[in-house]
Amino acid sequence: MTRGFWRPPLTGQVPKVELKVAVAPDDLRMLGADLSGGALRRVYFLDTIDLALQRHGLIVRIRSTAGRSADAVVKLRPVLPKALPGWLRRDDGFAVEIDALPDNYACSGTLKRRLGRRDVERAVEAGKPLARLLSSRQKRLLTAYANVPLNALLTFGPVEVRRCRLTLAALDHPLVAERWKFPDGSVIAELSTRCPTQRAAEIADETSSALRAYGIMPDVEAQVTKTEATLRYFSA
Repeated sequence: MTRGFWRPPLTGQVPKVELKVAVAPDDLRMLGADLSGGALRRVYFLDTIDLALQRHGLIVRIRSTAGRSADAVVKLRPVLPKALPGWLRRDDGFAVEIDALPDNYACSGTLKRRLGRRDVERAVEAGKPLARLLSSRQKRLLTAYANVPLNALLTFGPVEVRRCRLTLAALDHPLVAERWKFPDGSVIAELSTRCPTQRAAEIADETSSALRAYGIMPDVEAQVTKTEATLRYFSA
């Protein structure tokens, strides 16, 4: 097989891998991604003015999707699954997976809380801190790993996100296309797919070959996560 864009690790500790690659925005159109009809999602990140959470490997993300439930996520990245406290591993809302980019990968742990459809909009309209939307367990996680006061957290965003699923003839698994649009009109585009860890190498090679057939390669800019790109944009 053609060498894949990704080289995710083989491990039995983590059940899933998400393969992600930043591409040129025109590549999404080339693949036939219809991003005009999907629901609009607004994404916010919370951190301190000097990005203390990011330095401690913590990500706080609030997402609001038109007509659907919103959610709040606290993510640890990187993380060693065996080193996680028992109360966190046993939480039904907690999951671990490997985030794989073309030039690096990291294991992440995500604690998610589902919110009401208008919870985020109401907080924004009322000028209330979005940190109020975090659950007690999510706050406990922040305290355990960073001990940053909630009133020190600023809101970075929103970024307007459109996404859709793609099915390519050469693949037996779908891709997700995302376009993140920042307030100045600049855009980042990403393709991704999730798969069981034991199939990650196979899926990586198949997906890379299928994208190469369309002339699509990883973006020439350094491959970074959407979180890092967003925090870099707003903190600047």
